[in-house]
Amino acid sequence: MKKRALISVLLCFVMTFALTGCVKVVQIGHEDEVTGNVAFNAAENVEGIWSSKAVPDIEQNAVELPKLLTEANGKLSSVAKQYGHYSMGDKGELSYIVKGEATVTGVDQTKKAGFATLKVSGYEGPVVVKLQVGPVYKGSAVRDCLSFIKYEDYKNQVDWAKVSQAIHDVISKDVIAPLDIANLTGKTITFTGCFTVSGDKEILITPVTAAVK
Repeated sequence: MKKRALISVLLCFVMTFALTGCVKVVQIGHEDEVTGNVAFNAAENVEGIWSSKAVPDIEQNAVELPKLLTEANGKLSSVAKQYGHYSMGDKGELSYIVKGEATVTGVDQTKKAGFATLKVSGYEGPVVVKLQVGPVYKGSAVRDCLSFIKYEDYKNQVDWAKVSQAIHDVISKDVIAPLDIANLTGKTITFTGCFTVSGDKEILITPVTAAVK
């Protein structure tokens, strides 16, 4: 009886194998080799658009920072209609693209999200202006301000987040590294960058271009 049952099980296995074909064991992380799907490479994606599209796009749409702060008059959201960029079309986080010239009054890298404090030429108001210098960068202002990409262009939220991280990697390598951050205090710099509104007393700009004069 047991022998007959074993034979039945073996026959079922053989029939299932014949119907489904060969079974291939795939190592985790290599599924795309079987499915034919190409894994998204955020670094390659950003490298391909950075110099040719992203930087020109930001430079073309930047507003003078003193002008924006003066017109906002203490309420940064008040100039959203004129200069604002939202993370989700016409809603979500509000960001601005700005440019200017400033004196670096200090650099703080006691935490990984380092920043330089700026005295912006042409602005005497109360808003504290900071420039991100890494190595960790907060937010996704640069990604959200680019006019030629949007969330719907990407497969999922994970890929969309990877784009922002890849942008920060390029900024760290191409924008921040050449500045000699350790000796930046007291220097005059020109910059173009983006910041997301998180209050009206302080702004934190992620640079897209920056150079010591």
